[in-house]
Amino acid sequence: MKYMLLIYGEERNWTEEERSACMEESMQICHELNDKGQYLASSPLHLVSTATSVRVREDRRIVTDGPFAETTEQLGGYYIIDVDHLDEAIAIASRLPPAKKGTVEIRPIFELPEIPVKK
Repeated sequence: MKYMLLIYGEERNWTEEERSACMEESMQICHELNDKGQYLASSPLHLVSTATSVRVREDRRIVTDGPFAETTEQLGGYYIIDVDHLDEAIAIASRLPPAKKGTVEIRPIFELPEIPVKK
């Protein structure tokens, strides 16, 4: 089963030293998951101040600077993993450094049929 682990936290709660240590520890976990065949993808996101939101209302495109919603915790990154069951995803999410300061949301990925690649 594929899961997306969405990393939420307050951007200003991290010092540069903490952010660097978090990245290092997170990369170690990624390598461990990769060795087990459970790692599919991951990436941190740039700060929420770099976000652009797009909405279409009555066939009119509305583009705004900033995130989709004003919240205390921002989406800061993601992991995509492939594990046998939710309990494994919970165990992995619990090990991620951001879980200690924020929230890791676990969502199953809806499998779509293959999309043919144009050549």
